[in-house]
Amino acid sequence: MTTPLLYERISNELLPRVRQPAQYIGGEVNQLVQPGAWEAAEVRIAIAFPDVYAIGMSHLGCHILYWIANHMPGVCAERTYCPWWDAEEVMRQRGIPLFTWDTRQPVRSADLLAISLQYELGFPGVLNLLDLAGIPLRAGERGDEHPLVLAGGPQADNPEPLAEFLDLVVIGDGEQAIVQILEAVREYKRSGVRRREMVPLLAQRFPWVYAPNLYEARYHADCTLAELRPTVAGLPPQIERCHTPDFQDAPVPLRPLVPWIQPVHDRIAIEIMRGCPNLCRFCHAGYTRRPLRLRTVDRIAELAESAYWATGLDEIGLLSLSTSDYPDLDALARALTERFAPRMVNISFPSLRVDRMLPCIPELGRAVRKAGLTIAVEAAHDDLRRAMRKKVADVDLLEGVRAAFEAGWNRVKLYFMAGFPGERPEDIDGIVDLSRAVSEQRRKVGKAPAAVTTSVAWLVPKPFTPLQWMAQPRAEYFREVQQRLLRRARERRSPVRLAFQSPEKSILEAVLARGDRRLGAVLHDVWRRGARLEAWAERFRYERWLEAFSVTGVDPDFYAHRERPFDERLPWDHVGAPLTRQHLEKSYADVRAQLASRAASSTG
Repeated sequence: MTTPLLYERISNELLPRVRQPAQYIGGEVNQLVQPGAWEAAEVRIAIAFPDVYAIGMSHLGCHILYWIANHMPGVCAERTYCPWWDAEEVMRQRGIPLFTWDTRQPVRSADLLAISLQYELGFPGVLNLLDLAGIPLRAGERGDEHPLVLAGGPQADNPEPLAEFLDLVVIGDGEQAIVQILEAVREYKRSGVRRREMVPLLAQRFPWVYAPNLYEARYHADCTLAELRPTVAGLPPQIERCHTPDFQDAPVPLRPLVPWIQPVHDRIAIEIMRGCPNLCRFCHAGYTRRPLRLRTVDRIAELAESAYWATGLDEIGLLSLSTSDYPDLDALARALTERFAPRMVNISFPSLRVDRMLPCIPELGRAVRKAGLTIAVEAAHDDLRRAMRKKVADVDLLEGVRAAFEAGWNRVKLYFMAGFPGERPEDIDGIVDLSRAVSEQRRKVGKAPAAVTTSVAWLVPKPFTPLQWMAQPRAEYFREVQQRLLRRARERRSPVRLAFQSPEKSILEAVLARGDRRLGAVLHDVWRRGARLEAWAERFRYERWLEAFSVTGVDPDFYAHRERPFDERLPWDHVGAPLTRQHLEKSYADVRAQLASRAASSTG
């Protein structure tokens, strides 16, 4: 199929038949790729996000890779996303292959298809991208005419559930990795190396590149992993982690793309800090994105200024795992307020720790729209938070929100989790009680109680954290917690509005997060049954997953609800971690000891 024909077919056959056709047309403000660039490039890469445009366009990581690749000589990078279900139906009916958004090239014509793995329920979307593009799902069935399928992102830290579908996996940061991989592919193409031959060459060349299909897994009779060994000489038994060496001056889009439709996060996004000093024991990103790296206040202000003039957006999001722990937060708030408050530009901070935010409230009161404040509390009692290393105390929380209410905020969103080891009924009741106390703090500044939304998520044990060995509670427990919270709110006549995640989704996340490559059969089967955009409530069908587990003979309880002994080999043990296994084991043992002591004192 020629590109002009594909271009016309998309315009004439797809766009008139779909909702929000603007999300498929490309040509956004600040698009880097011009007509003819794809055909002229030595190396062509399609950067894919396995969810819809509105989600993918909010993901800073994909924008960074797009910016870096398109500033490399001889390289052209275009973007692609999963179509909505209406567009997919039209594409399949009319034989329109998955295309790139920039200039509508067939994704199959790329040298590399780079997929960002951000959340577990996006895994079926990976298969759908491949199938729509006309690329064989299994790596072993591809030829030299197909792109190399490359994955990265946080869920690439345990790529085993997707092992049979991926050619290559990048472990760690992407800025340096994308440059070195593209340079290597260009070198190999100039030397006449066939595309499939590049897979072992790249895995041998870069210690942070993993070629899962060149490794063989062996299992014990009890279904635990016995061994994962390379089948090609020169491949390492242990994969290292790539780190961006100079985060301060690491490339970022100076002219960010401006989408045609409103994305999930319609703002300028600036990563101010990578890593987190807290090491909350449930946080995968906190353990894997070490060491802590910062951008200076001047550099952040420079990036914000450039992006503002290039986009006209009226909100700047300061992103990190824990923005409150940025050491110069007060100075940053003053600098950005001075620049942007006169222009009516909002400065947004994700889930804050109010104890660290207190000194900044006067400045934030001038620069931030004060409609809502978002705080990650996680657990209702100080002792349970201490066991999880969550550095929020009730006294600081209540003092902080009271100061915020005095400065003009009127709504609060609180994030909690349930399912912690050693959790007690009073820990559940405390979620409503603490939320109510937060609401009442607004009375203390002479105003009506604050509107509080309390969002309760279900704990998903993650690889590379101390909780990677724990058994996740079953869905029945999570449903009991939900009903208990609703009863508690009614009994206390609480003004708090409760919101809950789906227990079934959290169970599946735990299965996929800690799974091995035997889950590939489940993913293939559930995709064939129609699983696509599983993060969307209107598309999620838990029954499909149960049928897929049944047909493939895979027991989800084995992955989600089983306590693992320390001597078990875990499916991700071959992936490098910033902290040693011994450190994680000691931390989990400490958790259990603290919670046992807590339970004993409670009983006494």
